[in-house]
Amino acid sequence: MRVALLPSAYAPSVGGVEELTRRLAGRLVAGGDQVEVWTIRHPAELPADELVDGLRVRRFTLPMPRAHPAALARLPGPAAAALLALSRAAREFRPDLLHVQCFSANGIYATALAAGRRLPLVVSLQGETVMDDHDIYQRSTALRAGLRLGLRRADAVTACSRFTVDDAVRRFGLPPGKGLVVPNGVETAGDAGPPRPFGVPFDRFVLGLGRAVVKKGFDLLVEAFARLRRPGLGLVLVGDGPSRAGLAAQAARLGVADRVHLAGGLGRAEVAWAMAAADVFVLPSRVEPFGIVVLEALRAGRPVVVSSRGGAPEIVRHEREGLLADPLDGEQLAAAIARLLDDRDLARRLAEAGRERVREFDWSAVAGRYRAIYQSVA
Repeated sequence: MRVALLPSAYAPSVGGVEELTRRLAGRLVAGGDQVEVWTIRHPAELPADELVDGLRVRRFTLPMPRAHPAALARLPGPAAAALLALSRAAREFRPDLLHVQCFSANGIYATALAAGRRLPLVVSLQGETVMDDHDIYQRSTALRAGLRLGLRRADAVTACSRFTVDDAVRRFGLPPGKGLVVPNGVETAGDAGPPRPFGVPFDRFVLGLGRAVVKKGFDLLVEAFARLRRPGLGLVLVGDGPSRAGLAAQAARLGVADRVHLAGGLGRAEVAWAMAAADVFVLPSRVEPFGIVVLEALRAGRPVVVSSRGGAPEIVRHEREGLLADPLDGEQLAAAIARLLDDRDLARRLAEAGRERVREFDWSAVAGRYRAIYQSVA
């Protein structure tokens, strides 16, 4: 098959949708399919057309309307030029279908392109409607309208979790029964190379990993950790973002600054070491559409505590592969962490079950489910 993947972002940007697109493209190409990535050109300095790891990546300027009369008046020309550029790419590549990952301007233009060229359209939701740092779907009428139209016209709609499907039905007009759950995945054999240790000033530690933003709930984890009193135990937070300075200030205010280590952004090898070395991994998100980091923790054989809010409970079932806790309840979250720290038999049993569970989320299985959808709509 000839597949055009249209993620909202791609390399050199780093994130969940970029990883999904990279892994999916790799599996499709390995299976004999022809794949191109068409994405938003941001920043504008990036090449419009290049090979990235042997994959052709085309980048397009996809203008969106702004609530300003002059901006609206200027929109038709650039929008038509963008659609014309996408049409030229379609004539050249001749895709059998378009697959949008993480709906933004990419989804709006893909919907128009699919209609104009009579191409099948697959839309995959990755939690963008609930996890955007700026709540763009609350502020942009154009995006809300575009998503509603795209979901209605798509030949197939997938989402990373049932939670995300239900949100699309409730708020964005996805017809009940149309959305399919296709989870994100992980390389179950590992792909980071040899783990690389980094300086952690604790004998034992609880680990949190992700962007330092409010919705990831690391402030809730710091609050819960401050309730724990275990000699030699620290909290390591890996990731960068606008909330990092606030986390440091919070730790100082709670009197645990010497027990909290903000590691910042790390490479894959360092993250692999942290996952393998942690006593407990915690996902404290206020809302989490899926949680690839949970899969990585299960793969590493770590006992996990995950947020009960969102899609993560579809990966980890309470007292089967880990423990669920409401991160907004600091006492409950602290108690769940303490339980895994103190009951090593329980921690070992859950970790072993987690290692079995994660096999169901191998990227090969995920790509196979997408390809079956492609065959059904093409």
